Amino acid sequence: MKKEENSPSKIESLTDAHRAFGLAEPQHPLVSLINGSHTPVGGLSSAHILGFYKISYKPKLGGRLKYGQSYYDFDEGGLLFASPGQIIGGNDNDPSVCSNYTLLIHPDFFLGYALAKTIRQYGFFSYATNETLHLSEEEKETIIQIFKLINNELNSRIDDFSQSVVIAQIELLLNYANRFYKRQFITRKAVNHDLLQKLEDVLNDYFVNQVSLSQGLPTVSYLAEHVNLSPSYLSDMLRSLIGQNAQQYIHDKLIEKAKETLSTTTLSVSEVAYELGFEHSQSFSKLFKTKTNLSPLEFRRSFN
Repeated sequence: MKKEENSPSKIESLTDAHRAFGLAEPQHPLVSLINGSHTPVGGLSSAHILGFYKISYKPKLGGRLKYGQSYYDFDEGGLLFASPGQIIGGNDNDPSVCSNYTLLIHPDFFLGYALAKTIRQYGFFSYATNETLHLSEEEKETIIQIFKLINNELNSRIDDFSQSVVIAQIELLLNYANRFYKRQFITRKAVNHDLLQKLEDVLNDYFVNQVSLSQGLPTVSYLAEHVNLSPSYLSDMLRSLIGQNAQQYIHDKLIEKAKETLSTTTLSVSEVAYELGFEHSQSFSKLFKTKTNLSPLEFRRSFN
């Protein structure tokens, strides 16, 4: 019984969300823009699972970035993204920080449009709350203007072009968010440089302490957890900084460690694979060959 009481509530429809805010039913059942700050009067004040996409602009951002010790690029507010099935709110939710614009979109609104598939390519929908997009004054004005365009269209007379226009405006919003996140990765180079060093230390400890013997290969989730980032944010950040996602970064570190072991020990290829966390030595040999154009034995012979 206690588990049920602590489990997140489900907000399945836009109507449910409006009701939680004490608002009238949305004009459109699949898309709604809540304009202005509204304090939840229902389930949204606690942890909840959405049945739709949610994009919020908050003029002030509370809390601290776990990896940045309160490091912020700008103080002009920011954008938060959530996707269907994601748990949001709860202990880290700050009720004193209200949204100026909250765009709610049910996935069915995109049916028949390319965005139904391409929206999954925007990784920021799976970022954590502490990975908010912080906006400059100029970026803030751009985002607000798009929200106003969407608001005007949703409140205009519905015709054959209405849905296509709104979807184009949503896609414009997402593309600008993508651009601004790339800027955020760049402007945080000092912080991210420290993060790269921490990633290196985490993987080094993983092998030195032989965690691989009990847990297998290091995973993106393992790395992300140890630097207090979501896996998606970590991958996108690394892609921006070094041109590799988190999985590719791990593979390169595995090969570096494998080269070191092959060139300084007499362990067999199977033993090297086992120490690194591979379940099958064939998988190790295949990855090594792909990365170096040499088999592990060919690489070892090159040192003799």
